[in-house]
Amino acid sequence: MPINTQSLKQDGFTGFRPLQDLDINRIPQKPGIFAVLRPEGFRPQFLARSTAGIFKKKNPSLKTEALDAEWVDGADVLFVGKAGPGSKGNRGLRRQIQEFVDFGEGKPPGHWDGRLIWQLAVPGSLIIAWKELPVEQLNAAEARCHAAFIERQLSPGARQRCLAAVREPSRH
Repeated sequence: MPINTQSLKQDGFTGFRPLQDLDINRIPQKPGIFAVLRPEGFRPQFLARSTAGIFKKKNPSLKTEALDAEWVDGADVLFVGKAGPGSKGNRGLRRQIQEFVDFGEGKPPGHWDGRLIWQLAVPGSLIIAWKELPVEQLNAAEARCHAAFIERQLSPGARQRCLAAVREPSRH
């Protein structure tokens, strides 16, 4: 099954709001996973410099050639993230998504996940959706989304590179 708006809705994702119109208080506080999707007709245009925050004194920007190589034509889902409860039980989807958006507005992040989103010229038009899940299901749900993306969206050569990256994740 392809991973797209329709399949995410069938899987119980809700929200589906443009980032620019997001009301953070309407996002549940419970754990879950979230996806960033491109709107219909979206064509990527990249900024020379990312709007994302600096992480460990590293600039999150990539050269246009590197961004072009990372872009997957035809993919509806651009990023999948998860939101656990945190060690004190005060995290969840609302806080994780807020930190993701804050990262795009230049605030320092706790990690670089999804950083390439913030080098798109119009990230506010991207759509965000989420699904509440029990903590014990988070890792498996995120892995299923990633596997569906790899299987359905990537060419065999790109799939091989992606699977190699999953086996040996890069250090950010």
